[in-house]
Amino acid sequence: MRRHALTAAALAGALALAGCGGSGDGKPELAVGASYMPQPVSAEMAAGFLTITNDSGTKDELTSVTSDAAGQVTLHETAGGAMREVSSFPVPAHGRLVFKSGGNHLMFENLKHQPKQGDTITLRLKFAESGTVTVEMPVKSATYNPSTDPMTDPSAGHSTGHSTGH
Repeated sequence: MRRHALTAAALAGALALAGCGGSGDGKPELAVGASYMPQPVSAEMAAGFLTITNDSGTKDELTSVTSDAAGQVTLHETAGGAMREVSSFPVPAHGRLVFKSGGNHLMFENLKHQPKQGDTITLRLKFAESGTVTVEMPVKSATYNPSTDPMTDPSAGHSTGHSTGH
């Protein structure tokens, strides 16, 4: 009887460790945090910012973003003061992809209504390996400036769950 109890305890411990260590299926482990949209001054266009953290040893790629709040959401990078649209962004293994003012950002085009401070915008981030991650993005004041480390801002939006597959 005691032998079965020890075996069960060892199995339970191994399962708990496996749950903490990852899915074991080789997929990236992504978390999205620090999302926000400054209240737009234009009724047609807005910017969005967030941080995607990949805690796994498998790289991924953000391939598109959609939102019911806009006709189109495009990905933009800023390099040397010039902004340009890109088709995707890499999410490095054991790394982060940061969207921030003056750098990489999302552009919400053809807004269906002008978001106001206090509203929440729902996004669907599509990844090459991880599938779709849904994010609730709060609308902040037009002058909102997050802390220097966006992952430590407790008032920022977070993902509502893990990926849902391809």
